[in-house]
Amino acid sequence: MGSHAESPEHPETTDTVPTPATAAGQDGLRAILARPARTVIALDFDGTLAPIVPDPEQARAHPAAVPVLAALAPKVASVAVVTGRPAGVAVRHGGFAGVPGLDHLVVLGHYGAERWDARTGTVSAPAPHPGVAAVRAELPGVLDRVGAWQGTWIEEKGRALAVHTRRATDPQAAFESLREPLADLATRHGLIVEPGRMVLELRPPGMDKGVALLEYVREVGAEAVLYAGDDLGDLPAFAAVDKLRSDGVPGLLVCSGSSEVAELADRADLVVDGPAGVVHLLRSLADRLDR
Repeated sequence: MGSHAESPEHPETTDTVPTPATAAGQDGLRAILARPARTVIALDFDGTLAPIVPDPEQARAHPAAVPVLAALAPKVASVAVVTGRPAGVAVRHGGFAGVPGLDHLVVLGHYGAERWDARTGTVSAPAPHPGVAAVRAELPGVLDRVGAWQGTWIEEKGRALAVHTRRATDPQAAFESLREPLADLATRHGLIVEPGRMVLELRPPGMDKGVALLEYVREVGAEAVLYAGDDLGDLPAFAAVDKLRSDGVPGLLVCSGSSEVAELADRADLVVDGPAGVVHLLRSLADRLDR
C-alpha cells in the first residue's frame, strides 16, 4: 500500500515533497524533478481536484487547486485533467478557463472522447454514440421496474448517463440492486457500465482513462508522468502508468485517499488526504521546481 501524506492546514505553504512508498514511485518522482519540461501531470477531477459532494452539479475544485496548477503548469510539459465528465462541465466547475499560467492545460472529458485545450478555449469531440439516446429513453422505466427511484437520480452527461445512489436510504444496497439491470440495458444498446463511488455510468466502450492517458502521454512525448485519482474509474489510468513504466517512462501513482476505494490506495505509490492532499503535493512539486 502507498505511503500516506498528511495535508497541512495551509497547503499553499510547503517545500517538502512527500516520499512515495515504492521504488517505482520514487523513480517516478526523481524523473519528474529531473525532467519537468518533459513531464505530464494528469489528474482526475471529482474526488481528486474537487471534493466529493452529494450533488455532482455542486462540485467545485478545491479553492487552492487552480492557483497551484497555475504555478506548476508553466514548469511542466502539460497538465491534463482526465475525467468522465463532459469536458466543458469540468472546465466550468474547475474554473480553468482564462487563467494566466494554465496555457498548457487540457481537459480530456468523457474518458478522452472530448478534449478542451486552454490555448484555444474550444472542445473537440466525435459524434455521440447512438446507444446513449436509446438508453436515455429507457432508463427511467428500468429504474421504475427495479423499484430504485427512491433516493436515486440520473445525471445527464451528454455522451453518457450516470445513475447515482448516494442519496438513497441504503446507498450500497441500491447500488448493488442496479448493477445487473443496468448492465443488461447497456449491453442491449452497445454501451458498457462503469462503476464508481455510489454511481453506475452507462457509456460507450473503447475509451477509458487509461486509453486517454496513454494516447496523450505519447502525443506529448513525455518522459515522466504523474497520475492522481480516487475511484475505480481511475484503475485503467493506473494500469496505463504501469504500461508506460514497462516501456521506460517513469511514473508516480497517487491516490486521493478514500476509505471507499481501498483497491486504488493499495496500488498507489503515494496516498494523500483527498483534494487538499493533492493540492499540497502539487504545491510541493511547484516549490521544489522553483529551486
